[in-house]
Amino acid sequence: MDAFPAYFPLKGAKIVIAGSGEAAQAKARLFDGAPAKLVQVDGPLAFLPGTYAGATLAFVASDDALFVQAAVTAARAARVPVNVVDRPQMCDFTTPAVIDRGEVVAAVGTGGASPMLATLLRNTIEARIPEGTGRVAALFRRMQDEVREALPDLPRRRAFLRKALDGPAADAAMAGNMEAAEALLRQALAEDRPQEGLLQFVAGRGPADLLTLRASRALAAADVLVTPEDADAEILGMARRDAERLAAAEATPGRLIDLAREGLRVVVVITGPPAAEDIQAFARSGVKVEVMLAAPEM
Repeated sequence: MDAFPAYFPLKGAKIVIAGSGEAAQAKARLFDGAPAKLVQVDGPLAFLPGTYAGATLAFVASDDALFVQAAVTAARAARVPVNVVDRPQMCDFTTPAVIDRGEVVAAVGTGGASPMLATLLRNTIEARIPEGTGRVAALFRRMQDEVREALPDLPRRRAFLRKALDGPAADAAMAGNMEAAEALLRQALAEDRPQEGLLQFVAGRGPADLLTLRASRALAAADVLVTPEDADAEILGMARRDAERLAAAEATPGRLIDLAREGLRVVVVITGPPAAEDIQAFARSGVKVEVMLAAPEM
């Protein structure tokens, strides 16, 4: 990863755009409907550090190299990150191709190397993100404190949210009925019961495109991931970044059984068959076990 993507909250933020013309207007359109204060300047005002004071981000758009240099110098004097149109070498950050669904924002960036590629990828992803997705996120934001209070245990809360995101409350929010969505989510919260732990074995030799959809979903939902040294890097990259990671040497059958009994989803990436005695230990424990091998090559 050559650049780290980050999201800046825009509520109450000040955004400065220095310059004029279509390039400056294109940057301004990025913030249409955003709860930010947009300040557009041209001429001498762009050269004053005070113009950028308190800003979260600054954009500079001009064909005039002297204008660009003076504006960038002023913004940096005010300690504001700067993006310069068509001059990636002068940028503190680059602007990605953005998919805006309100509360849900997805972005594709190439570090300024190929904006056209980022746009093409954005169009592909955008078609897979329904318009109502932002309303689903808004529902869970609105109910966040209630869910945390009712389910203080993080693994159980994650399990509830995974289920709720594919349930009737999310469907109602997607359809725009937020009142019904809140009622349904509160009902699901009241009826929630501790989840059964799960121990899943996923083939990890690669290539990653041979993984089944079920195996891919298991990696994405893992609370704990066991990673052998010879596992395929692409397969490991499909797992949740915040999942707890255990080296294979630490993952004794007893440890895995204990984790699953805590209600956790434990995914063991394997590059060979598990030992017979380990399988027997899992069978005796009563813990639910699933084995997901790669799809056969054609």
